[in-house]
This record gives sequence, C-alpha cells and structure tokens, in this order.
Amino acid sequence: MQLPPEIQERLAQLQQKYEAMGQDMNSYLDGLLYADFLTYWDYINLDTLLSLQKPKTPFPDEEIFIIYHQITELYFKLALNECEQIAEHKNLTVEFFTTRLKRINRYFEALTNSFEIMVDGMEKEQFLKFRMSLLPASGFQSGQYRMIEIYATDFINLVAKDKREELLGASIEKQFNHIYWKFGATELSTGKQTLTLKQFEKKYAKRFIELGEERINTNFYALYRKMLEQGNATPALQAELRQLDVNVNVNWPLSHYKSAVRYLHREPEEISATGGTNWQKYLPPRFQKRIFYPMVWSAEQIEDWGKAWVYKVLNEE
Repeated sequence: MQLPPEIQERLAQLQQKYEAMGQDMNSYLDGLLYADFLTYWDYINLDTLLSLQKPKTPFPDEEIFIIYHQITELYFKLALNECEQIAEHKNLTVEFFTTRLKRINRYFEALTNSFEIMVDGMEKEQFLKFRMSLLPASGFQSGQYRMIEIYATDFINLVAKDKREELLGASIEKQFNHIYWKFGATELSTGKQTLTLKQFEKKYAKRFIELGEERINTNFYALYRKMLEQGNATPALQAELRQLDVNVNVNWPLSHYKSAVRYLHREPEEISATGGTNWQKYLPPRFQKRIFYPMVWSAEQIEDWGKAWVYKVLNEE
C-alpha cells in the first residue's frame, strides 16, 4: 500500500533527525509499536497525586488544609515557571514581558479568590485542634513564594522598611540578614527566632541569596527600568506590574490575615500561628510597606498602602 505523501514526508524528516543524532530510527519506531497508549491518569500521575495527603490527626478537615496548601504550591510553581522565562529571555520584548506578567497575575488572583474554600471550609474547632499537631511547620516556610518575591523586585525592597535606607547598596547577603519576613517569625513571648525560621533558613537561605545575586539585573523591576530607559515600556506593562504588586503584597497576605483573624483572634488574648509567627504585625501590608515597584505609585498611595483592605477585612469579621 502506498503511504500518503504527508506520511512519507514525516518519515523522511524523522530519518534525518535520528541520523543527525547517530540513532537508528527503526528502533524508535519499534518503541512506538510496542508502547501502550497513554492514559490521563498516568500522564498526570493521578494515583501518586492523590496519595500525597498525609493527615497527622483524625480530624477530617485537616485534609482540606493539606490539599489547599498543595494547590497553592502548584500555583507558585506555575508562577515561577513564568518568572524564569521572563528573567532568562535573551531578547525580552515588552509584549512577552506583559503577557507573562498577566499569567502570574491570573495565578495569584485564582489563589486569592479561592482562599474562601479553606477559610469557610474548615470548622474552627477542628482547626484549632489539629493545628497543634503541625508545629513548628507553617505556611511561612513556603520557599517558592519567597523566590517569586526575589524575581519580582530589587532585593532592597524586601528588606525591613526601617533598614532599607541604611542597607541601600549593600551586598545581597547583608540585605538578606534584614529581610522583612525574619521579623514576622519571632516568638511572641521572648522575641527570639522561632524554630520555624531556623528550619526555613537552614533549608533555603543559601538558595535565596544566590537567586538574589543572579537577579540583580534581571528581576522584574530592573527589567522594567531598562525598558523605560529604552523607551519601550507601555501602559499595559505598568498596569500588570501594579496588579502584581497588589496581588502579591496586599491581596494574598490579606487573605491569610482574614483567615488568621477568624481562627486565631480571641479576646482578650491572641492565639499564635502554627509556627509561632507574629501574624498581627507580619501579615498586614500597612505595617510592612512592602512594595515591589515604588516608582509606579504616588506618594499618597504608598503612604496608604494596604490600609483600606485591612479595614475592610476587620469590618467584615
């Protein structure tokens, strides 16, 4: 039987491909002949995925807590995939930059809009019981989230706000010693570093410093300034940067703040978070004034950073 011309053309192209690699095309065709058809569950490793929930207690709502945090980390992985493409692009265009930022914004918006699934989806009584079995683990220890921050801006913008002026121009390693989130991982009673922070830095500190050094000239803020200097920046790009600033530094932390207020707020005392973190001062954006792109905001907007969102959350409780 005569093969259709398009099949013959593809076979010839395959022959050229494998010859260029010094490979025998017939062996690869045999592999295709004997291989089973791919299934959906095998392709996404569904059985493995569904086996990754390992509750530490018998409370059913703990599984909600685990699955939502796993979903969060998968979205962070999607965001980091885009971050890497932007930072390592050899001929970055404003169109590519804008499109990839839009993707990252969608990921964070999906997370923020879905956070109610966890906030409203767990019984407070169950949560307050099973959370004690999680110590000292904490969502604070998300290394991927910190990497997204490092990709997003100059490292100095991640330094605690009262140290930024002093450390401007200092090495990444020195700036890292005063990064903002260290001050959220202090024991409420003693002010000492929590075990949560010690574990986190032992695993990730070296990588964070290395990434900060790698991205001095290719973080999003540096790339944006370069495009401005070249006259290539657009209003659409600035709009996506502004949205990323709000998504990462206001909306996402406040989703957690709302959860903390609901589950950990108790008069006349506060319940500390699972890692002992000082969530009352760590989560609200108005305290941190963490802003990725100061030049795209007015002085008034910076002064009132996150304030309206905090008041809205408190008024809803």
